Amino acid sequence: MNVFTFVFLTVTVVLVAQLIKSYLENRNKRNAASEEADDDTLFKIDRLEERIEVLERIVTENRYDLKKQIDNL
Repeated sequence: MNVFTFVFLTVTVVLVAQLIKSYLENRNKRNAASEEADDDTLFKIDRLEERIEVLERIVTENRYDLKKQIDNL
C-alpha cells in the first residue's frame, strides 16, 4: 500500500464518519420538531374540544329552545 492510497482511505473514512454524524444529528432534530408539533396539535385539539362543549351547552339550554320557539312564531 503506498502513501497516496493510505491518505485517500483516511480522508474517505473521515468524510463518511462526518456524513453519518450529520445524518444522525438531523434525524434527532426532526424527531424533536415532530414531537413539538404533536404537542401543539394536541393543545389545539384540547381548545377545540372545550369550545365544542360550550357550544353544546348553549344549544341544549332551555333558553335557546324557548328563543327558537319564539322565533318560529
